Amino acid sequence: MIYSKNGACWCGSKKKYKHCHYEFDQKLMQMKMQGYEVPPKSIIRNQKDIQILRESAKINTAVLDAVAEKICEGMSTQEIDDIVREVTHAHHAKCAPYRYEGYPKSVCTSINEVVCHGIPDSKRILKSGDIVNVDVSTIFKGYFSDASRMFMIGEVSDNARKLVEVTHQALQAGLDALKPWGTLGDIGHAIQQVAESHGYNVVRVFGGHGVGKEFHEEPFVAHVGRPNTGMVTAPGMTFTIEPMINEGTYDVEIDPDDGWTVTTKDKKLSAQWEVMVLVTDDGYEILTQ
Repeated sequence: MIYSKNGACWCGSKKKYKHCHYEFDQKLMQMKMQGYEVPPKSIIRNQKDIQILRESAKINTAVLDAVAEKICEGMSTQEIDDIVREVTHAHHAKCAPYRYEGYPKSVCTSINEVVCHGIPDSKRILKSGDIVNVDVSTIFKGYFSDASRMFMIGEVSDNARKLVEVTHQALQAGLDALKPWGTLGDIGHAIQQVAESHGYNVVRVFGGHGVGKEFHEEPFVAHVGRPNTGMVTAPGMTFTIEPMINEGTYDVEIDPDDGWTVTTKDKKLSAQWEVMVLVTDDGYEILTQ
């Protein structure tokens, strides 16, 4: 069960707390003795954490919905940034990327061969045939939420459409593999299998991450792996699953001029979908997508 520092289990029942707490600790200890990597208790969310994370995630989803309503051919990526900033502030929240380690904008807009961390620009105009990932992250009451979606602009090529669709299928396969007391390797393996079955490659150097009171927390969520390996996915954990899948090689490079924009090394297309999940006692809950 998800336990709370205030003496209640995640469901809010103080009456059940001792039993829930004992069972949770026993399960962690048992798995650790079996050789599994278990999560530190600092990343197991309590009832208060989960309540506010849901509020933050609801805003994050609303921002992505606002982008989805307006994104179109002829729009600049700076206009997307403007939408994200305005809608986020209207909900009395903050854009997590802004000034994060020096990042200059409120959202990431990654087009075609850009894998992630594309910087919005008034001179970068969306054109028919582009595929673009819009990655939105929100801070509300000190809690972070994070998700991204792919958008296909105008008439895209069959190759581009297939990459976007297969990447979404791979994300869903990762979700299907997520279970309480499973492992992160189960998720990575499922994603890798789908991607590689279509001749694509999964980016290795970037992955999902824990998210909650900080933008990036433990664990690192690889999108490749072997079943029954990696950190245990215990109830109460919150993290992103965000496969970045490339049409060609999985090798990437960072723009030396801006220090942020990550592109495929061979300049072939890349796609990404991201969701933020809460591991529950009987499965998972998608917080924002």
